[in-house]
Amino acid sequence: MTKSTSAYIQIPFCEHICYYCDFNKVFLEGQPVDEYIEALLKEARLALRQNPVEKMETLYVGGGTPTSLTASQLERLLSGLREILPYYNGEFTVEANPGDLTADKLDVMKNYGVNRLSMGVQTFDDRLLKKIGRKHTAQDVYDTIQLLEEKDFSNVTIDLIYALPGQSLESFRDTVTRALALDLPHYALYSLILENQTMFMNWVRRGKMHLPEQELEAQMYAETIDAMEKAGRKQYEISNFAKPGFESQHNLVYWNNQNYFGLGAGASGYLGNRRYKNRGPIQHYLKSLKNDQLPVLEEEILTQKAQIEEEMFLGLRKILGVDKTVFENRFGFSMMDVYGDVIEKLKQQKLITETDSRVCLTEEGLFRGNDVFEEFLLSNAN
Repeated sequence: MTKSTSAYIQIPFCEHICYYCDFNKVFLEGQPVDEYIEALLKEARLALRQNPVEKMETLYVGGGTPTSLTASQLERLLSGLREILPYYNGEFTVEANPGDLTADKLDVMKNYGVNRLSMGVQTFDDRLLKKIGRKHTAQDVYDTIQLLEEKDFSNVTIDLIYALPGQSLESFRDTVTRALALDLPHYALYSLILENQTMFMNWVRRGKMHLPEQELEAQMYAETIDAMEKAGRKQYEISNFAKPGFESQHNLVYWNNQNYFGLGAGASGYLGNRRYKNRGPIQHYLKSLKNDQLPVLEEEILTQKAQIEEEMFLGLRKILGVDKTVFENRFGFSMMDVYGDVIEKLKQQKLITETDSRVCLTEEGLFRGNDVFEEFLLSNAN
């Protein structure tokens, strides 16, 4: 039996599909939502039977849009999860969209121990929100934050996206200023990534849409770091900023390369040395569970080489970097045995810094993270 782990729970329904999104999601209308919730709870039972754990440290309900469920559907989901999963009082996050939250949904969440909300705001520029296919407005964000305050939800994080098509530096600065004025304990800021099978990628390929230049994107990132620091939100990961004590414990599970269950259509999990991904299309997912089978589409047994690589490129996302002692305890030999030459080379290039206890990115390394991570692929390291 594993002592402790975490769980990610996928709710793939959306009332609206954003133009840049490639997550596993479907338009809510006409979907077998109730049947899906029951299947998901069945998957949780089967998964725990196969991989018993003593305790869930964190739970994270993402999507899609979990708050597109009705209050009674949300109640069925959360009550079922609390009944099946050995979760006590760790971090329990639910993703939400501005405008989707209602007083009764928040009451349900509070009742079942949800203690953190993650809201997809993306920008406070109404013109840009429309352009990227979001259905909320900046006013919806303010209304939702007010409702959260009334319901005493204080651990709230918002996601923002920069380098959006047609986004000026002025518009971006206004968004950061307005976000910080909300005085939330946590912020996540991501640059727009073009994904295949999205409307955005299609438009860019056809020359119908243009993204900001790389220099402007880098400036937006630099100004984000500066503004967050001044507001007392410490950068603890490439894209994440928090008041001390409000770092996302669930996301740290990923960056610390620790185990977690992935439950739901299209969800990914990591248990022991096995990474797996569930079937994405809802009917395929439901069919497996009707037959009392886990809905796994693909799985990979990680070699020690793959685990070492992941330890480095996930861990280096954190501002604290990778702990040498943790590395040695996990793999039985020192980081320098494997990566001494690579670390020396990257130190010369001023992309990483090394202390007695850890290796982490420099300020310049933060801007060139992908170049650094690539160096830690062992096929390149030899």
